[in-house]
Amino acid sequence: MSQSRHRAEAPPLEREDSGTFSLGKMITAKPGKTPIQVLHEYGMKTKNIPVYECERSDVQVQVPTFTFRVTVGDVTCTGKGASKKQAKRNAAEKFLAKFSNLSPENHISLTNVVGHSLGCTWHSLRNSSGEKINLLKRSLLSIPNTDYIQLLSEIAKEQGFNITYLDIEELSANGQYQCLAELSTSPITVCHGSGISCGNAQSDAAHNALQYLKIIAERK
Repeated sequence: MSQSRHRAEAPPLEREDSGTFSLGKMITAKPGKTPIQVLHEYGMKTKNIPVYECERSDVQVQVPTFTFRVTVGDVTCTGKGASKKQAKRNAAEKFLAKFSNLSPENHISLTNVVGHSLGCTWHSLRNSSGEKINLLKRSLLSIPNTDYIQLLSEIAKEQGFNITYLDIEELSANGQYQCLAELSTSPITVCHGSGISCGNAQSDAAHNALQYLKIIAERK
């Protein structure tokens, strides 16, 4: 006689009355995720993607030490490690440990932080008379030695949206570094990039984001 099996499901993500997501409940609902992955998902939910910056790198010693700072909204935590990956992970881990047990009434609010403008829409891109976006429409995006990161930054400044680059810990199936470029357009745009180094992966993500913006801007 066959018996029906009931698969245990992770508890649903709950939203607090203040409009923020419970970070503690996210950790419970996402077993097996790395601290960086959990914090990134939290940032996506609250529209405040974590930003990682290298504060210090001591590589001239026998055991290298890196210090990374992670910022989510207006909240910052730091972590140290023998590699950049480990330092980022430790920074994310400290953030989760510090804020995962906050109660609903004093839960950290990250939803109204200035700096994540959603004023750039597909409609505004198509009808923009901006110099940079119109240059993009005429560009082939295949010219050697083009600085795609700089070009994307100039368009973002002109059109009023922000760019966040997230380096992915895991290498791709063919051993390349990976990166996500998130644009705070409306709707939010996320483009993937890969390359033989972190810098190349960011450049590829910026290139793919430019390709996408070009398609959207040219569409009537």
